[in-house]
Amino acid sequence: MKKGLVLGSGGARGLAHLGFLQVLEEEKIEVDCIVGCSIGAVFGALWAAGVDLYRLERLITYQGFSKRLIDLSVSRDGFVKGEKFLEAMRLLTKDLTFAELRIPLAIVATDIETGNRVVFREGSVAHAVRASVSIPGVFKPYSYQGHLLVDGAVKNRLPIMVAKELGADRILAVDVKKGLSAKLNTAMDVMMQSLGILEEEVFQTQKDKADVLIQPEVGHIGILQFDQAEEAIALGRTAANSKLSDIVRIFG
Repeated sequence: MKKGLVLGSGGARGLAHLGFLQVLEEEKIEVDCIVGCSIGAVFGALWAAGVDLYRLERLITYQGFSKRLIDLSVSRDGFVKGEKFLEAMRLLTKDLTFAELRIPLAIVATDIETGNRVVFREGSVAHAVRASVSIPGVFKPYSYQGHLLVDGAVKNRLPIMVAKELGADRILAVDVKKGLSAKLNTAMDVMMQSLGILEEEVFQTQKDKADVLIQPEVGHIGILQFDQAEEAIALGRTAANSKLSDIVRIFG
């Protein structure tokens, strides 16, 4: 039986993935492959690379850390260049290639010119993650391997079918976009909420394909509220523990 883990998109809400993965490690739950989309690609890559999850938590919750990853751009196609983020991913993953990871990984992005899903399974992990996190209007689209790429969530925020295509018989999926924000204070809030609504229809057709679906209660955290890291991580742990018996029964 091949066990697959799917980590979905969600911006800052996806910091819950870290707490969830910590519980998996503590319970010695192992998977045979990981599929990550956007922020899910970040944590999927870091876990597959063997990064210490507790040191990572201390880094992420350090005051001002997220701001160090933001390099503002004057471009009209995104206000974050993404170069600082790419360099951080290269350092944290030790610039590994997919072939060098301890767990097989697939990272999902979207080709903005063709509308096609793009799945990375070889080459630089950091560059693939940079492509996958390119939230339209926030990060500049990323040109890589002949594609102009944006966030994988544009096609599917929780790419369960990619895990199926990799041969996974059992799938554990973590969706961090449950619930719409009640606070829409800026044009960016409205845009992010609109993208979330558009993603919902595809999500509803896919979610039942997971054997266990985890949805941390992070709907009140804004997509760009990375200063809420400590709370999001804790909520990821809570969600994992709430379904731990199911996870152990199917994946343990």
